[in-house]
Amino acid sequence: MINKTMGLMLVASLAFVSCKQEVKNTETKAKAATMAVAEEVAQQTKVQNIRLEQTKGAFSTTELELKEGTYVFEIANLDVDHEVGFVLAPKGMTDEANHIKPAYVKAPVATGSTSMTGEVTLTKGEYVYFCPLNPTPEYTLVVK
Repeated sequence: MINKTMGLMLVASLAFVSCKQEVKNTETKAKAATMAVAEEVAQQTKVQNIRLEQTKGAFSTTELELKEGTYVFEIANLDVDHEVGFVLAPKGMTDEANHIKPAYVKAPVATGSTSMTGEVTLTKGEYVYFCPLNPTPEYTLVVK
């Protein structure tokens, strides 16, 4: 009877240890999955800086290809004899109502200085950027 009781206790102990290990494995997998999701969200929310320089009547970067994400544009005025700005809009929709307002510079950019835009979250698609104050052509920005 004692051997049978001890045997049952041993089986119960092994089952308990096995369940405890399974819970630990599940917790480890859940933590890893949570960390992976947190890393992905951090990558998506990381703000990237894009510097664009303007000369008289032109941007020196004539096209951009970016990944989906959040961006701040730094606009530099290189020897344009008056203030410049920055407009970003969906391709084919450049009237003022469709301008991406957070992409406006925070202040007009004087000769020899820079200004930043607000944060702009871009999704897949085609956009154009230009400066109506300089004025420049429309340049292509593709988000893949």
